[in-house]
Amino acid sequence: MRIEAVVGDITRQRVDAVVNAANRGMRGGGGVDGAIHSAGGPDILADCVERFPDGLPTGEAGWTTGGRLHAQWVIHVVGPNYNVGETDRGLLTSCYRRALEVADEVGARTIAFPLISAGIFGWPMDDAIDAAVETIRDTPTEVEVARIVAFGRPTYELVAARLRRLQESPVDR
Repeated sequence: MRIEAVVGDITRQRVDAVVNAANRGMRGGGGVDGAIHSAGGPDILADCVERFPDGLPTGEAGWTTGGRLHAQWVIHVVGPNYNVGETDRGLLTSCYRRALEVADEVGARTIAFPLISAGIFGWPMDDAIDAAVETIRDTPTEVEVARIVAFGRPTYELVAARLRRLQESPVDR
């Protein structure tokens, strides 16, 4: 699988599936979640209500329609909220692993990720990047391209530097 970093808006990515950093209620919210629901339209929320009447637990993932997005699917993950004491890194890495598993279930070959929990949920940026890159790299999947979408240039630079280090010292699997 190729892992790449881009600067941009996750709602404008031309991929099979975009990953939404959702909250447990699965009813929209702020940040990435709000942007995806806004750009994708009401079909995403309607699908969330129907498919996830009780929401999802932290670390889990599930899919809905992509609505008006370029992506056919939205894969919703519930990241841990570091700011309220949810500091178990296993919950964060589970989001990436489960998103790739769901991508395989629906047949997605290209996927775009935000940095889960690194925004309003306050996960430390360096560890958020490491968790993303390491988990995406180490998860067996049929996905061919995984894109990490950074909202700003400084975050992109950090992700790109981490990917360069990964390429310079690949790990045998």
